[in-house]
Amino acid sequence: MRAFVLTAPGAYEVQDLPAPVAAPGEVVVDVERVGLCGTDVEFFTGAMAYLHQGHSAYPMRPGHEWAGRVAAVGVGVDPGWLGRRVMGDTMLGCGDCRRCRRGRQHVCEKRQEVGIRGARAGALAEQLAVPASSLHALPDSVDAELGALVEPGGNALRAARATALGAGDRALVLGPGTIGLLVAMFLRAAGVEVHLLDRAGTSPAFAHTLGFPHVWEEDSLPELPFDAVVDASNAAHLPCKALELVEPGGRLVYIGLAGEPSRIDTRALVLKDVTAVGILSASPGLDATIRAYASGAVDPRPLVAATVRLDEVGAVLAGERPEGAGPGPKIHVAP
Repeated sequence: MRAFVLTAPGAYEVQDLPAPVAAPGEVVVDVERVGLCGTDVEFFTGAMAYLHQGHSAYPMRPGHEWAGRVAAVGVGVDPGWLGRRVMGDTMLGCGDCRRCRRGRQHVCEKRQEVGIRGARAGALAEQLAVPASSLHALPDSVDAELGALVEPGGNALRAARATALGAGDRALVLGPGTIGLLVAMFLRAAGVEVHLLDRAGTSPAFAHTLGFPHVWEEDSLPELPFDAVVDASNAAHLPCKALELVEPGGRLVYIGLAGEPSRIDTRALVLKDVTAVGILSASPGLDATIRAYASGAVDPRPLVAATVRLDEVGAVLAGERPEGAGPGPKIHVAP
């Protein structure tokens, strides 16, 4: 099979590799669609922290936002999975530790992460082997494009739910990239009035086309009470800004990661009686995201700007925009 492999920072090859074989408890999936994200870019540049912490190493095959069809099952796997359309959880816990036993495999100390951590090969290939326990079935109304958006959507859904907001409440989302816009979509579906804070000099036109009229820059943000603020950016100063902007008694949700430490004044956190929540992983939100896409409550399709082949992945990770790409922030791959 053909697969995209990172061999060093900024170096890559599309290689012909042996097709995977389903080990006991695993399946092999014919990959139909894969999303590229900021984590993949960090592996391409060499900035990803896991590389420096010993959790990941080159050569590696990225790709953790995927959808496909089960082509083979290993010993001990229900043969009913054969031929089914699926996506898969990125986080693969050890299954034995206290966190895994409490349903928190996504923070297992010994976890593997598909295409990210623990030498678990990712989905930028024609086929992918994963544990059957990580699979989530996709209904007919959730095609490959939507299926590959379930993983980022699960992260966003968890962030939206962590705000604890509903109809009549107002939220501010910092950073309208893929995750920020998905958070905004889930909040809107819950009846929340959504505002977005974008980088200075960036056109708000795309967010407007998605039906979000309230898009601001830092110097133009109106003085409104925000019941929750979600930081989905990679700007080191915005976690502190979020604390400044949230209403007393409100909630802060941190899902973005900056390349350097961010600082907040915990005195302000206490004196404003604010709840702060960190979100890692889509795992607990995958099934609900699939239902939201299937029902049409959230439609993330406009976020996909282009779909490319494996041979074009390196250029995209290097920052090139595919010819003819639309305005959305997400690039998909059809292996």
